[in-house]
Amino acid sequence: MSQSGPGLTHGGSSVGDGQTWAAAERETTTGDMSALTREESARLVTESTSDLSVFGPDIVAKAALLIARYPQSRSALLPMLHLVQSVQGYVSTAGIEFCARQLNLSTAEVSAVVTFYTMYKRKPCGEHLVSVCTNTLCAVLGGDAIYAKLREHLGAPDRPLGHEETAGTPGEPGSVTLEHAECLAACDLGPVLQVNYEFYDNQTPESAVAVVDALRRGERPAPTRGAPLSDWRTVELELAGFYPEDEAEYRSRVDGPSAAVETLRGAQLAADRRWTAPPMPDDAPLPAVEPKK
Repeated sequence: MSQSGPGLTHGGSSVGDGQTWAAAERETTTGDMSALTREESARLVTESTSDLSVFGPDIVAKAALLIARYPQSRSALLPMLHLVQSVQGYVSTAGIEFCARQLNLSTAEVSAVVTFYTMYKRKPCGEHLVSVCTNTLCAVLGGDAIYAKLREHLGAPDRPLGHEETAGTPGEPGSVTLEHAECLAACDLGPVLQVNYEFYDNQTPESAVAVVDALRRGERPAPTRGAPLSDWRTVELELAGFYPEDEAEYRSRVDGPSAAVETLRGAQLAADRRWTAPPMPDDAPLPAVEPKK
């Protein structure tokens, strides 16, 4: 049975020479019990403001355009986070504060969104983001082997590159950030990887190494389908909704075949064999909806 009394806790451990805080000569504060000095404690609770100068007038203007697209300003948070990543290559503490100020949100509200979605990065990314699908089908077809090979190839001899780690200096030409990704919605072409969200289908460990080596040399190998390859920050600006105003340049950025033969095979078979789904009658009875109580 545990004991309590002068100098003893309920667990039986001794406290100093038997004097409890209640018996001390003066009233104590949490500051007295802290391992930090009063000066150090004061620094921890003093509000600090991040340096937002990296978000210049052009970015502030783009943020205003995003806000104007929505009935409620907070709805612009997701594209605004992409805008922040196009500037810094990730969502920093300053980026969170920038979004909070623009949208009249708390930094806690912005942080909750940033940490929920994996597309928002919490440390700087490379010039290129390489995402390897390691979900079930791609994994058994070779996705796990591809990811393991790229980890070894991009890492140090005694330490493979980890998830969301970068080979090279983040943001500089030729730098590559590697991540394993959940389903990339290309099971008919697995195993697949993406570079800055563009597809490279039917990959092998050897072909994946060839892709990242080309990226590190400053080349931009053509994706299997989709738009021509851009760097990651440019893609983030596009995901925020900003494209070149020149029509020809815009088309050169976004045009490209997006569907593969394998993807359309089922639709083609249905068309060739005249398979159709029965249309829904105009007078079809709708299911009853119970009134709210």
